[in-house]
Amino acid sequence: MQGGGAEGVTRVLLVDDSPVDRKVVELVLGSNTFAGSFHVIAVDSAKKAMEFLGLKDGKEQAVDMVLTDYCMPEMTGYDLLKAIKAMSPLKPIPVVVMSSENEPQRISR
Repeated sequence: MQGGGAEGVTRVLLVDDSPVDRKVVELVLGSNTFAGSFHVIAVDSAKKAMEFLGLKDGKEQAVDMVLTDYCMPEMTGYDLLKAIKAMSPLKPIPVVVMSSENEPQRISR
């Protein structure tokens, strides 16, 4: 995936209510293995992600992909996925939904 920001940098919006999980993902994507390939913007809720993406006020921010936790208070990662897909059907943003829960129904969705 070629990023749209600085040359070769993929802009990732990380959405997770767990500070520990956010830090782990930031450390992995910022590691020497990826050598500056990712610019991570971290928020702690799907609502903040929607605000950042401009889904609430129309001021769209550019990101190349979204990594989101599934289980969060107020709004799930799946609901965020649906909102993002509805926002830009002509230029879809890849969304990866993460979960530590082993729920077959959620996984298949």
